Amino acid sequence: MAKIIPFKAVRPTRDKVSLVASRSYQSYTQKELEARLDGNPFSFLHIINPGYKYHQEITGKARYTLVKNRYLEFKEDGVFIQDETPAYYIYKIVNRDGIAFSGIVAAASAEDYKADIIKKHEDTLEFRENIFKDYLKTVGFNAEPVLLTYPDNDVISDIIAETQKERAEFEFTTHFRDTHYLWLVKDEASINKIKTAFNTMDSIYIADGHHRSASSFLLAEDLKAENKMHSGDEAYNYFMSYLIPESELKIYEFNRLVKDLNDLTKDAFLIKLDAVFRIENRGTELYKPTGKHHFSMYLDGEFYSLYLRKHNYSLDNPLLALDTHILYKTVLEPILGISDLRNDTRIDYSHGKNDLVNIKMKVDKGDYAVGFGLVPISVDELKAIANSGLTMPPKSTFIEPKLRSGVTIYEF
Repeated sequence: MAKIIPFKAVRPTRDKVSLVASRSYQSYTQKELEARLDGNPFSFLHIINPGYKYHQEITGKARYTLVKNRYLEFKEDGVFIQDETPAYYIYKIVNRDGIAFSGIVAAASAEDYKADIIKKHEDTLEFRENIFKDYLKTVGFNAEPVLLTYPDNDVISDIIAETQKERAEFEFTTHFRDTHYLWLVKDEASINKIKTAFNTMDSIYIADGHHRSASSFLLAEDLKAENKMHSGDEAYNYFMSYLIPESELKIYEFNRLVKDLNDLTKDAFLIKLDAVFRIENRGTELYKPTGKHHFSMYLDGEFYSLYLRKHNYSLDNPLLALDTHILYKTVLEPILGISDLRNDTRIDYSHGKNDLVNIKMKVDKGDYAVGFGLVPISVDELKAIANSGLTMPPKSTFIEPKLRSGVTIYEF
């Protein structure tokens, strides 16, 4: 039964929230990063990039300590305040396309992660888990929630809808024309209803943030071992999450680009593909696949449709039936010689929001020899993989919503 609890968030003041909120650090180019750090002294980027103050790159534990120092400075200067009572935080994002996401920022149980109540669909790398665990242990806070999804629930939906009839605690719009809203749920009756509703759920699912979840669990285990008075109620037993209903989760495909044909000619490559796909030349017009086990391919100025010959391929479990796995097992590994999807420099990925125009442009420029388009993985497929204890290939999903860092902070 999922244990999702309210907490006392540390938040930017209403007049500073739009200045503090930042995208994920890795999403900025160096030029963008420098512009924001130079032009905005309140950006959360100053906290997570503390070496900028000293005009040098600082790494490892020295960086972690400076991150904590910058964070404490923001609190001391009144940029951040902490709520006096625990609350659930209703968070809504309306993106530039008018798609709305409404969910709850809350603390999820690390023990639920261990017990597989919080289910995973991706592999994590142990060294990354431990690096981020050490980072968390030093800084003492979560600033970017893990994205979790839960089965649609009428009780939670009603509370979210009623809460949003009130004036939001804050509202701001980003340069990307996404508008963000936050409301607080502090009344005891609503808090208890939300707790109970989550407690009736056998499973909730990680949509985005597998490494952060794993690191938070490792941190909880470390601090539990160090605390002789451990009770299970300490803040370190939880991690900050943004929980949205399954119906609002938006999953885009990750398309594939490959730099060469593995020493094959175009004709030899097509002949090998013919063993596992029915191939049709679609000409120069942009062509997108229309269903499961159906791919588009852009090669030498033309689009092709690839339909899986199912009599030659087993679809016996959720992983075998997953399109990203099918493409890997039938094309990328056996024909193009790509076995390591994480580290092979011959393969790159383009998420579906960038669409097939991006693939065509990169192949036409000669940066890549061939590109493959896929259809998005569904929520049901994601859940089937997680429920079976299986993991998807890397870069199988590009998931929205994407939250800003520094808007709600969970201290442990």
